[in-house]
Amino acid sequence: MADAAGRLTKLAEEVLGAPLPVRIRAWDHSESGPPGAPTLVIRNRRALRRLLFKPGELGLARAWVAGDLDIEGDLYQALDLLAELVWERGTGSARPGRIAALRSAARTAARPEIRAAARQLLSLAGPPLPPAPPAEENRRRRGPLHTLRRDKEAISHHYDVGNDFYELVLGPSMVYSCAYWESPGATLEDAQRDKLDLVCRKLGLKEGMRLLDVGCGWGSMVLHAAREYGVRAVGITLSQEQAAYARKRVAEAGLADRIEIRVQDYREVHDGPFDAISSIGMAEHVGRERYAEYAADLYALLKPGGRLLNHQIARRPLEDEDAYHVDQFIDRYVFPDGELAPVGRTVGQLEDAGFEVRDVEAIREHYALTLRRWVANLEDNWTRAVRLTSPGRARVWRLYMAASALSFERNRIGVNQVLAVRTPGSGESGMPLRARAWQG
Repeated sequence: MADAAGRLTKLAEEVLGAPLPVRIRAWDHSESGPPGAPTLVIRNRRALRRLLFKPGELGLARAWVAGDLDIEGDLYQALDLLAELVWERGTGSARPGRIAALRSAARTAARPEIRAAARQLLSLAGPPLPPAPPAEENRRRRGPLHTLRRDKEAISHHYDVGNDFYELVLGPSMVYSCAYWESPGATLEDAQRDKLDLVCRKLGLKEGMRLLDVGCGWGSMVLHAAREYGVRAVGITLSQEQAAYARKRVAEAGLADRIEIRVQDYREVHDGPFDAISSIGMAEHVGRERYAEYAADLYALLKPGGRLLNHQIARRPLEDEDAYHVDQFIDRYVFPDGELAPVGRTVGQLEDAGFEVRDVEAIREHYALTLRRWVANLEDNWTRAVRLTSPGRARVWRLYMAASALSFERNRIGVNQVLAVRTPGSGESGMPLRARAWQG
């Protein structure tokens, strides 16, 4: 087949009604498109079938993970340029991108030349059989959402990839949540330390207090709080690999008498009260069905006057969508059953549980900086990352983190630290008179 790239570009632009913003290199080594633009490398016709059978982000992701598609040039620029083709988001609506219109265009387009071009594009993709999803896709869906068993399976899919892999991506801090940057030139380790310290100051931690860290990961928060503020801490996670790693770090730090790491769900914690609770990057896993229960459980675990720091990713509110949102690519490949809600809904549910919300700090630009550093770590150590996991898994992470960085930069999603207090009946919250005194 001669000049597959030229044919593909011409047909796609006729159907989509817009020029392709990227250059294309096809499986026959032909090229077409704007010079100097990032190049979308289509290694085989199976990539087209993936896009046509699952139009939008899931088809693109499957082709990428399987290695049927690649990008040469600036990955961030390419994803930005392709975003409108995969999905379009206005200020008050969300609708499928132009790729999703291809299959229907072949049958229903008003103009016969558009129908013909769409049919030729489908023919170019090859035999009309949907390719099997890549092995890294999580397709297990047993039982109702957010039961103890199903949540544990979802957490295992994401976090039990291997501690060595996470060390490579996250760096020495082993903190898997948004860092807090003094400047873009700061080191990732300093920015993560500053984030942990900010959480400790917002919680008003003091020596002898008892802290619960929900979703403790590899133990960085409880280690910082015990070492720097003298607290006694309990960290809980559903990942066996995380727990083993965190316990080893605690023992090496000589803090085993002050820190306990458990493999435990937040719904199974019954040994409160605690003086403070941190939940950093965990609440995205809770889901619509359980969020009221989550808020009520944390409220019940706090002493009167105790503080909760809830650090959570949020999505922008859209008029024609449900309050919670599940991203197809992330649900299948990254965070099974994860759900994002607007920050207003989160604040409302914490208040419904009895909390007094005292501060909300939006730090989405900080997450974009963090993700770009993680992507750089992965790219700098690509060969080892592939060896530690698989080519497909490493590609999942590169796409997920780079696309997420752009989503934070473009204000498609955000991240917020919500500080809430279990204010007693006397009304004495224990909060400082001056707002954000923790910032010095």
